[in-house]
Amino acid sequence: MEAIIEEERKERLARRYDEEESLLVGTGGYVPPGPHLWEDVLTSVVIRRPVLLKGPTGSGKTKLAESVSAFFAQPMHQVNCSVDLDAEALLGFKTIIQQEGQTVIDFVDGPVITAMKKGHILYIDEINMAKPETLPILHSVLDYRRMLTNPFTGEIIRAHPDFSVLAAINEGYVGTVPMNEALKNRFIAFQVPYLGTEETRELLEREFPDAPEVLIDTMLGISSDLREQVRNGLLEDEAASIRSLIDATELALHIGMERAVQYAIAEKLEDRGERQLVQDLARTRIR
Repeated sequence: MEAIIEEERKERLARRYDEEESLLVGTGGYVPPGPHLWEDVLTSVVIRRPVLLKGPTGSGKTKLAESVSAFFAQPMHQVNCSVDLDAEALLGFKTIIQQEGQTVIDFVDGPVITAMKKGHILYIDEINMAKPETLPILHSVLDYRRMLTNPFTGEIIRAHPDFSVLAAINEGYVGTVPMNEALKNRFIAFQVPYLGTEETRELLEREFPDAPEVLIDTMLGISSDLREQVRNGLLEDEAASIRSLIDATELALHIGMERAVQYAIAEKLEDRGERQLVQDLARTRIR
């Protein structure tokens, strides 16, 4: 691993957080699909560049962000984007409080401002689900200025040196919109594909060390079949989700594998024909 990463990690690990902040540190456990993705993302974080994770649903983008948080033992604030996201959800809001017998207006910091001030990680999930007019407020946060003028209070906020930003997008999904070019250009972008067979095996064996070998082998076979049908255009991307595969494997430790695949994978699909295809593929693997 690059010396610059190890040096930065040592500095960030030396920081101390209170109990509430410590609850925001990710659990880690991301398994990279290739030899460079993990270190390249860490390098981008270390040189204080915002990171954009691109990939299909369930490919591990959020787990990757959580693993960055765990690697640096650094609290992470997550923003889940939608069309209803507004400036208050990002920056915070005004409220009325009682202070020394007086009614005063106070400002409650939102996730962006909290992460900036405290040197935490900000993770913006499904950033292309937000309305394009909502996000330009973050432009000065994401570029070389690393600062923000709070539109609600006028306060000028300069980011803590350890403040880091990761964002994720699912491209081409219903409800998403193309990212504004000015926003996109502020990120370093990484493609996060589904794991290969060996990486998936490593993940399942680590998550379920006591699982029977036949269960792991069967789930890997089903996963491989699902990915092939996704590539052939017969299934939606979510059918090959690693997250769903983990759910199915855990469920299969307690109930039949066929039912586990049905509940954890097939029933999440909208199309009846796709649900049937998933179950047919599972039956061919389960003996």
